[in-house]
Amino acid sequence: MANQRRFTDMLADSMPKLVLAPSFLIVMVCIYGYILWTVALSFTKSRMLPQWKFVGFDQYDKLLNNDRWAVSSENLVVFGGLFIIICLVIGIGMAILLDQKIRQEGLLRTIYLYPMAISFIVTGTAWKWLLNPSMGIEKIVREWGFEDFTFDWLVNSEMVVFCLVIAAVWQSSGFVMALFLAGLRGVDSEMIKAAQLDGASMPTIYRRIILPSLKPVFFSAFVILSHIAIKSFDLVTALTGGGPGYSSDLPANFMYAHAFTRSQMGLGAASGVMMLGGVLAILIPYLYSELRGKKQ
Repeated sequence: MANQRRFTDMLADSMPKLVLAPSFLIVMVCIYGYILWTVALSFTKSRMLPQWKFVGFDQYDKLLNNDRWAVSSENLVVFGGLFIIICLVIGIGMAILLDQKIRQEGLLRTIYLYPMAISFIVTGTAWKWLLNPSMGIEKIVREWGFEDFTFDWLVNSEMVVFCLVIAAVWQSSGFVMALFLAGLRGVDSEMIKAAQLDGASMPTIYRRIILPSLKPVFFSAFVILSHIAIKSFDLVTALTGGGPGYSSDLPANFMYAHAFTRSQMGLGAASGVMMLGGVLAILIPYLYSELRGKKQ
């Protein structure tokens, strides 16, 4: 009886480990294993197939001297910067609006959040139709009688990156709204009442008291939006295809093009490692601040 009880206790103790073992193994192999494999490939001359002849940092030197990589990096700075700032501004504004307990709040919240339920492929395709000069906004406005109106950003190499910003903001600003609305609803109402008794107006309360107390929400939204911007591949593919030429390329599109369509696996791996470095540069400070906050 005692042996059976010990066996039952051992089985109960080991059951969580047995259940988690397959998932843990898959994560270690398919995520961290392939990350290490990609890092190793970036130091080789691999083209269509892996070649384990290490060439040091040659692929990184080629990458940094590649005009297409320079364009995609510049596009990421412009796209990522505008995307994050505009999403934060619109999201915070919508959250403050809904925090006023307005009528039809549930309907408006659903409308704002609906784009987040759509994939970037669908978003890119829809905005491609809207921004196409021959069938979208430009054609509609001209049919209204404004014959001189032009809106050809989608085919303009200097402006096409802003089309990516428009589509991405449309999809993601509702998510930022949801984050900040949850934060606003968690603010102590007694603190707001005390500030009102002191004569502070609501705009002042939001600016001086409420929003500064939401710094963790700001940081979380910044990290998530940065991650979305860095890994944006499907939006570019569906909306612009990287064109005109490669003027709207982002690093993710550069990596795919060189690793899988141009048979330059080593160069593609190097660009992937550079993207990973960008993600880690954002995640490590975030994780450090979270762990430090929990310790304090």
